[in-house]
Formats: sequence, structure tokens, C-alpha cells
Amino acid sequence: MGTVQLRKWDSAEHLNTEEDMAEYLEACLEEAGDDPAFIVKALGTIARARGMTQVARDAGLSRESLYRALSGEGNPEFVTILKVVKALGLRLHAGTA
Repeated sequence: MGTVQLRKWDSAEHLNTEEDMAEYLEACLEEAGDDPAFIVKALGTIARARGMTQVARDAGLSRESLYRALSGEGNPEFVTILKVVKALGLRLHAGTA
């Protein structure tokens, strides 16, 4: 009997289109509850799918500071989040609960 090869799931590998990325962010916004780190991590996943170097360039940030801000462990300023969202070509949405 052969061995089974497992590897860690990476959502970024499945975000292939603009629509995939927008739907992923929308789902994460719904699931995040009161956890802002969850949304930051989701933006990091989308940025990896798009290409961190290009997103950093478009957001006016260094690649290293973008990684640090979107790690889910950092605490980026809201202006940084807005720059990243714009660089990703996405928009945040508001609605009623």
C-alpha cells in the first residue's frame, strides 16, 4: 500500500479570478465577527494570490511591510488596509445586520 501525501491547504491557490477574490473577501467579512485579524489575514491571502510584490507596489508599501501588516499577527493602521483593498481592486461593503 502506498503512502498518502498531504500538504497544507492554501486558499490563495484557489483564488484565480477577480470574482473569486471578491467572493472570498465577502465570505470572510461575514464570518469574521469581531475578529479584525481574520479580515487582515484574508486580505493577506488575496494579496498572495495576486502577487505580493505587485500589491505592495500598487499600495505604495514595501513588500516586507505588506507581509508584516497582513500576517494576521500585526495590527495595521486602517489607512494601510484601505490602500491594500484599493491595490487589490476590491471594495469594502456595508449593509445592515
